[in-house]
Amino acid sequence: MTELGLPETDDFIDETLSKPLQILYQDEHYVAVFKPAGLVVHRSKMTRPDEPVLLQTLRDQLNRFVYPVHRLDRPTAGLILFGLSGPDAAKMVDLFTTRQVAKYYQALVRGFPPETGTVDKPLREKFGEDFDPGSTDDHPTQEAVTRYDVLDRYQPPWPMSGFEESRYALLEIMPLTGRWHQIRRHLNHIAHPVLGDHRHGDHRYNQMVYARTGVYRMLLTAMRLDFRHPYTGELHTITASRGGEFDRFLEILNPYKLPRLPLPQNIGN
Repeated sequence: MTELGLPETDDFIDETLSKPLQILYQDEHYVAVFKPAGLVVHRSKMTRPDEPVLLQTLRDQLNRFVYPVHRLDRPTAGLILFGLSGPDAAKMVDLFTTRQVAKYYQALVRGFPPETGTVDKPLREKFGEDFDPGSTDDHPTQEAVTRYDVLDRYQPPWPMSGFEESRYALLEIMPLTGRWHQIRRHLNHIAHPVLGDHRHGDHRYNQMVYARTGVYRMLLTAMRLDFRHPYTGELHTITASRGGEFDRFLEILNPYKLPRLPLPQNIGN
């Protein structure tokens, strides 16, 4: 395996932030930014004292306090929204809690899942494990539902697991609930883990992909939020890009893209 450095791009961070955060939306109540993969949202018992944190980085960039309203896992890149005051954040948290915010992600996964699907599998929250090491608290199992659609499929000539080719699929994902690592755990549950997921994914594929491409980050990005503004009632759609490393990987795969499957034909009538 070739030894490759970890590049710092617009969607991956190793140790430092070399440029300002990309602001995707801002008004008098809210601000949305692109979170690079590898950047933790807020400080916890698991963060190092010298580790950059999104909350503080954005606060310093805007020169004002910001208040989180939802979360993204450390290795997940993409769109994240903050309130600009406590009351602003509380109103938006209520929208997330009552499922009035539609969230869309894209992910590159191993294998060819069905063209569309819903994963309905309750999940146990893991906050004790991640943020309070050694905790023996019993966290209850909660409803968890994730929908997805296949956008593209790829079959490069990369031998793996006794096969002459590898299979990958680009998915658009809509989680209907917001559990800990929900998308990653659900996709792994149906045997189509996210590439670059070093916790729930397939380590053999992750290592092979990194050796061939140098792409290290987990290929899961929060792409879009749809909601009605708590103060105006207007429908808002905020979007983000997949990120440079994600797009670079898709460019490598592009010569091996397969035709879309034909839609089923109606029979009879």
